[in-house]
Amino acid sequence: MKKLLIFCIIVIGIASCKKEARPIEVPVTSFVEPVVVPNIEYGFDLNDFSVVKDTVRDGDSFGQILFNNNVSYAKIAEIAEKIKDTFDVRRINKNKPYTILKSEDSLEQAEVFIYQKGKIDYVVVDLRDSINAYTSQLPVKYVEREVTGEIAPNSNISLALEEQGISPILAYEMSDIYAWTIDFNRLQAGDRFKVIYTEKFIDDTIYAGIDNIKAAYFEHNTEPFYAFEFETDSVKGLKDYFSEDAKNLRRAFLKAPVEYRRISSRYNLRRRIALYGNRVRPHKGTDFSAKVGTPIRATANGTVIESRRKGGNGNYVKIKHNSTYSTQYLHMSKRKSKVGDFVKQGDVIGWVGMTGNTSGPHVCYRFWKNGRQVDPFKQKLPEAEPISDSLKTKYLEFIKPLRAQLDSVQFKAKTLETFVNEKQTIQAE
Repeated sequence: MKKLLIFCIIVIGIASCKKEARPIEVPVTSFVEPVVVPNIEYGFDLNDFSVVKDTVRDGDSFGQILFNNNVSYAKIAEIAEKIKDTFDVRRINKNKPYTILKSEDSLEQAEVFIYQKGKIDYVVVDLRDSINAYTSQLPVKYVEREVTGEIAPNSNISLALEEQGISPILAYEMSDIYAWTIDFNRLQAGDRFKVIYTEKFIDDTIYAGIDNIKAAYFEHNTEPFYAFEFETDSVKGLKDYFSEDAKNLRRAFLKAPVEYRRISSRYNLRRRIALYGNRVRPHKGTDFSAKVGTPIRATANGTVIESRRKGGNGNYVKIKHNSTYSTQYLHMSKRKSKVGDFVKQGDVIGWVGMTGNTSGPHVCYRFWKNGRQVDPFKQKLPEAEPISDSLKTKYLEFIKPLRAQLDSVQFKAKTLETFVNEKQTIQAE
C-alpha cells in the first residue's frame, strides 16, 4: 500500500511537469519621439543652429570674427557694405558679448551675428539669403520700488541707500532732481526721504539698473520738498520734475555735468601755472575731478554742434542750447553723442577721461553766453520752463495718486541700537 502511494505521487509530478508553460505576455508600446522645447533667444530658436557665444577681445574685428566662423573675406565685404546704414561694423567694442548662429551641416558657416551693444540693446546681422541688419531690445520688466532713508551723523544720502543694498545711482538721480533746491553736500543728521522709483530687469532676472524716479519726498531741516516727474512734451519726450504746486524744481542748466569728487580748478582769467614758468595762463573752464569712466551729462537741452578730438581739448562735445547759451565738455575718454544729436538735460554724452592736455581724470566744463566764455557759477541762470497753464490742471490731477502713495509710505522706526550708535558718534566728535 505504501509503495502504491509513492508511485501515484511520482506519476502526478511527472504529469504536471508535462503541462505546457504559459508564454509571458510582454506589453507592446509604441515609440514616442521626445518633445524638443524651443530655446528662444534674440528671436531665434537656438535648437536650429550650432551656437557660439563669446566676447570681443583685443584685436578682434567684425571681419576677423566672421572669417574665423567660415565666412569668406569677399562675403564679409559685401555684408559690411549692405548694412553700413544700420550698423557700422568698425564700432564693435572690447568686452562686449556676441553670439554667432552657425549652420548645423558640415560647413558650420555663420548665418547670424548678434552683437550686444548694452544690457538691453543688441544688433542682429542676418547673413542668410538677402543680407540685412536691425537693432532690437531684450524683453525688459519694470518693477516699482519704494524706499525710505534717514541721514545719520557724518553720513550722506549714498551711504543711507548703500546700507539698504540700493545702488548709489539712485542718490545721484535724487541730487540731480533737487540740485537747485537742496545742497546735498550740506545735509543735516535727521534729514529724511522717501522715493518711488522703477528698476529694470532683463528676462525677469538680470538687474539692468534704475529706470526713473516717479516721485520723491525730501525733508531737509524739517522743511518738506516734493518732486513729481511729468511729461511736458510728448513729441520730444521731454520730462521734468515739479513740486506739489506745479513749480519747476530745476533751472535751465544743471550745476555740474558729472558726479564729481571736487572742483580741481575754477574759471580764472589770471591763473598762474608752475608748469609754464608760473606765467599767467587764463583758465576759461571749470574742472570737475572724477574717476575715468564717470558719465558726463548734458547740463541742458540742446543740439550737438561739435563732437571730435582736437589738440589739448582731447575728445570733446559742444552743445548749442539756444541763441544765448552753449556748453563744452573736454578730455573725454570716449564720446557718445555725434553732431546733430538733440540731447536732453541729464543725457549721457560721453565719459570722463584724460585725453588732451590734462594731468588727471576730470571734465573741463566750458560755458558760453552770447559767444563769450564765462564762469557758470557767476551767472544768473534762467529757470527751466514752467508748466503751461493748459497742462497745469492735468498735472495736479496726475500727481494726486502719487502724492497719496508717498504720504502712505512710513519711515522706518529707529531701533534702540541705532539711537545708541548715533549718540556715541556725536559724543566722540
